[in-house]
Amino acid sequence: MIDRPTVIRALAVYLPVLAMSALWVWRRPPPGRRAGCLLSALWNLPVLLVLHLCGARLGWWTFQADGGLLLGMPVDLYLGWALLWGPIPALAFPRLQVALVALVALWVDALLMPAMAPVVQLGPNWLVGEAAGLLLGIVPAQLLARWTAEDRRLGVRAMLQIPLFAGISLGLLPAIILDQTGGTWRSLSDRPAWQLGLLAQLLGLAGLVGLSAVQEFVERGRRTPMPYDPPRRLATSGPYAYVSNPMQLSAMLTLAFWGLILASPWVTAAAVMAHLYGLGIAGWDEQGDLEARFGERWAAYRRGVRRWVPRRRPWHPALALTDGRAEAARLYVAESCQVCAGVKRWIERRGPVALEIVAAEHHPARGLARITYDPRDGSAEAQGIAALARGLEHIHLGYALAGFAMRLPVVRHVLQLLIDASGGEPREIPRWPERDGPDPAEPTAGRPA
Repeated sequence: MIDRPTVIRALAVYLPVLAMSALWVWRRPPPGRRAGCLLSALWNLPVLLVLHLCGARLGWWTFQADGGLLLGMPVDLYLGWALLWGPIPALAFPRLQVALVALVALWVDALLMPAMAPVVQLGPNWLVGEAAGLLLGIVPAQLLARWTAEDRRLGVRAMLQIPLFAGISLGLLPAIILDQTGGTWRSLSDRPAWQLGLLAQLLGLAGLVGLSAVQEFVERGRRTPMPYDPPRRLATSGPYAYVSNPMQLSAMLTLAFWGLILASPWVTAAAVMAHLYGLGIAGWDEQGDLEARFGERWAAYRRGVRRWVPRRRPWHPALALTDGRAEAARLYVAESCQVCAGVKRWIERRGPVALEIVAAEHHPARGLARITYDPRDGSAEAQGIAALARGLEHIHLGYALAGFAMRLPVVRHVLQLLIDASGGEPREIPRWPERDGPDPAEPTAGRPA
């Protein structure tokens, strides 16, 4: 006779799979909704693992099971919960308010959790863990699924994808590898402080490239990094001006450095496998898709930018396309401001690539209040510290890395507040008469590399 724990564990995974399959056949979700369902399941994988570890430590719940465990959590229950908190409600209630969806999921959990004894042993405060699961797992997963299906909230969706993939690559994947290879997390405390500090800086540098690439993909490509969501415009600026696969390069280096920090050759080997995947299937698919959609522009870009080895100086379409389809970017700097003029001279001395530095007083459309960067490719201008950061990205890779960091959302706003508080607040710079100064068509800098 099959014992109760075996039945519970089997039902915990088979019932959600059957429910999701039935909903899938019923709803016949279009590509956007399918992608949203996938993201909602992926979101819950690291969240559920963190909740399990917190629950064991805080006494919310424990598991009494043998075999098929990940860090003491039954894998069947783990996968079933990922479906119950992600794709199933996303398919069942696509238009119901997210708050009500969360309450329904909480009610289902409140019924199922006590019924899973003896596999699930509930503590006196297990509802606190359920509330944490609702806030960290169910609600973000449903929002991500819904916004993806409806192609809304592009920036927020991209921001949610960052912790999602960081949690999988730096948390879930190493946890699985360490659990299966007998490794531990003790090296995080056993290593000398100087080693951890150095490796953490390398990890942060690799992560910076990936974060900036996601930001560039959203701002210039107008899409998220997911393969189902290809860019509307070819991204060739920011990190993409130096290497054509910055996100894959960042993921590989981040995982490799994380493996060194954890003293696990198996985690580092996963970085090698990620690299091989990028060279093979992912690279082949990307090449065909981008070539079909962007034609000669993509071909020119690939001739000038390598996939994995960064350039020292940036590539720009104006250097390769001579048919007038691409123009050098412009940085508008006020000549009537002494400090601004000093910044202008400093950038000029470093020979920026495909960047024209023009007096702000000669902006063709309006008076300016801050230093302004115009990419001249149809995308939005940048102002203030973001414009200065864009200017740095036209010099070489070292300055570009500083520019990537300066443009990150929180960093950018903090730096701008500090500059404004130090006397760099906005000042209206009126336009000069057309011939009262240097002709904007004759820039003061911008030689090619």
